[in-house]
Amino acid sequence: MTTTEDWLAAARIDPSVGALRPDYRALLIVAEGLVPGPSDAVSEELLAKAEATACDPEQHPHAAAWREAFQAFGAKPKRTRPSVDALLRRAPEGLPRIDRLTDIYNAVSVAHVVPLGGEDLDRYAGPLRLTRADGTEPFELMSGGEPVTEHPRAGEVVWRDDEGVTCRRWNWRQCVRTRLTTETTRAVFLLDALGPMDDTALREAGRALTDALCAAAPGAVTASRLLRAA
Repeated sequence: MTTTEDWLAAARIDPSVGALRPDYRALLIVAEGLVPGPSDAVSEELLAKAEATACDPEQHPHAAAWREAFQAFGAKPKRTRPSVDALLRRAPEGLPRIDRLTDIYNAVSVAHVVPLGGEDLDRYAGPLRLTRADGTEPFELMSGGEPVTEHPRAGEVVWRDDEGVTCRRWNWRQCVRTRLTTETTRAVFLLDALGPMDDTALREAGRALTDALCAAAPGAVTASRLLRAA
């Protein structure tokens, strides 16, 4: 069985992504012993605080850098927004309440203006890697209550494992196979940074996430790795 350390060590960023954005970094955080479940008072407090302090994405340099990155590989950021941009635009009317773990990472994403996703580590097949799609990779989602398989566009930046795409357009939409559920106890969280967010700020966001996860699950254990595109 692959250990957490081995799995983190095998994660990688393809050089094609580094050529697109050499300033890109990914902070991967694996958390084990989590306490999942529906939204509760813990996650509600974090979301309410994030809503009250949310910035305007049009005025924040990190959000702007992500819109530029999406345009660079052919995405239209007004149609398929970077995840943090989309969340910040929803904050004035209220952030979504999804489940305990998702609410926690969404609150950290908004508070630190960083794209942040979480996925069930037990549902991964092989190592995680960020690459540019060739257009044949399967991407599983639900449409109209039915499972559907789509494919990314060639050249699109995607996270993937051995079975297919786990997140399309860098941090736009996750697949159903690896998404967090109310039964997830082992997860990997991905924090995406570009030039305007330096390593210190990225690590601060990572600490905020691990602190929140461990406060919600005192027995949780975490490990992390910082990946660089260049």
